[in-house]
Amino acid sequence: MNNSYTREIAAALLIDVNGNVLLQQRDNIPHIIQPGKVGLFGGHREGEETFLECVVREIAEEISQHIPAERFQHLFSLDGADPEGPGGHLRGEFFVAYDVPTDALVITEGKLLIVLPDAIRKMQSKLTPTTLMAVNAFMSRQISPAGR
Repeated sequence: MNNSYTREIAAALLIDVNGNVLLQQRDNIPHIIQPGKVGLFGGHREGEETFLECVVREIAEEISQHIPAERFQHLFSLDGADPEGPGGHLRGEFFVAYDVPTDALVITEGKLLIVLPDAIRKMQSKLTPTTLMAVNAFMSRQISPAGR
């Protein structure tokens, strides 16, 4: 097996203070992966940062709000064929963070979608493959916010 990865990413399923899912309507430009689809907030790992450090940085960059590392709960890992880039390899860590206040968010990439949990299954065809995996993992595990 080739040990070099095509992509190394960290992304998070964000849940607002009302229990709604916060997703990113990706820009519809050809040079990005899955243009126009609905995805998670997150992105590519840089240098020697951990996946947790990556998700904290990427979320802060994309929603203009810092969510501390301890607020992210691990959702699942992916290390294999890249479901979004045929022939590629993806190594990714996916997280969930709760109680994200939407009133202070400034989205710097794409557009914010606030989705009721019950409505997310109806939009499966609009989700990127990794977002669908994250939603399914979240729904099957029913991860709850700490202290609730």
